[in-house]
Amino acid sequence: MNRLARMIATVGGVGYLRPAPGTWGSLAALPLFWLIHVIGGFPLAMLAALAAFAKGVWATGVLTRGSDDHDPSEIVIDEVVGQWIALLPLSYSAWRMDLDILRFWPGWIAAFLLFRLFDIGKPWLVGWADRRNDALGVMLDDVVAGVFAAIGVMILAGLAHGVFGL
Repeated sequence: MNRLARMIATVGGVGYLRPAPGTWGSLAALPLFWLIHVIGGFPLAMLAALAAFAKGVWATGVLTRGSDDHDPSEIVIDEVVGQWIALLPLSYSAWRMDLDILRFWPGWIAAFLLFRLFDIGKPWLVGWADRRNDALGVMLDDVVAGVFAAIGVMILAGLAHGVFGL
């Protein structure tokens, strides 16, 4: 069971990459998200994010049980989930308009950068979730960072396509 939890929490070992394992986790999330979207569009992307969240809470709980470190750096499933949430607006738009999701490449860059900004900076609710010091908090801070990033992606898309007419 511990082995399965370790595989999930470290996303197949990505969490052991150095430096900045969280950034590596976010980068690993990108091709995985693309594949999930290509296979099943927005519905599968949403389902995958929910499933990864649930598995992440479980795996993080298993790996941190009895430890003083509630958020070891090798646990990056939280970054994957948060990054996927940041990408959901792109998935929805591509699925709804029946377009190749890679056409939204500026949104991918914005989602990545905004998610990393919110995840590292931990403003407001992101920091609150992180201070829970439990497995749910490990996952929730990245969920909130992902939601903030997704909102940022939508605002930037609105500006680019509405105000600037790109």
